[in-house]
Amino acid sequence: MRLAILILAAGQSSRMRGADKMQEPVGGAPLLAVMAQRALASGLPVFVTVPALSHPRARLLPEAVDAVPVPDAQEGMAASIRAGIGALPDDVDGAMILPADLPDLTAHDLADMAQRYRGGILRATAQDGTPGHPVIFPRALFAELQNVTGDEGARSVITAHRDLLELIALPASHATTDLDTPEAWAEWRSGRG
Repeated sequence: MRLAILILAAGQSSRMRGADKMQEPVGGAPLLAVMAQRALASGLPVFVTVPALSHPRARLLPEAVDAVPVPDAQEGMAASIRAGIGALPDDVDGAMILPADLPDLTAHDLADMAQRYRGGILRATAQDGTPGHPVIFPRALFAELQNVTGDEGARSVITAHRDLLELIALPASHATTDLDTPEAWAEWRSGRG
C-alpha cells in the first residue's frame, strides 16, 4: 500500500496577529521546514499546500517536497485538502493528512502511523484519547475529500464513514498540540525548558 503525506500549510495564521506561525522557530528552523523534514524522514512522498508557489512558505520547503498552490486558501482548511488530494499521483493508495502547526509530532509518529495503516480511516489521538492528527484516508474517499468545504477540514468525511474509523494513540499530546496564537507558542516554549 503506497501512502503519501499531505501537510496543510496554506492557512492565513489569522490568530497570530501579523506573524506567520509557519515561520515560528522550532529547534532553530522554521516550523514548516521542520515538519517537512520530519515527513520526509518517513520515506513517504510529501506534498505541502501553500497559498502560492511564490509565497515565502514555499521557499522554506526542502527540494524533495512537492509544493501545491491553493489559490482559494482564504476559504479555510477544506481548500487545502481539495488542492492537496487533487495533486496526489494516481498510484497513491492513501493520504496521511496533517496541519503543519503540530510541532510535537515526530518523524517516528508519522512512520508509526504509516506502518499501522491497514485501510479505512486511521486517526491519531493524544495519549488520553482526544482525537487529533494526522488522519490517513484511503483512495476510495478521495472524491469525497475533494468536495469538502469551509474550515472544518475533513470532519464530515470522518463522520460519514465512522464504521471505517480506527484510532491510534500517539505519545503525550503529539497529535493535539496545535499552536495558533503567540500566547500558545510562548506557553509551548516555556514548557520545553
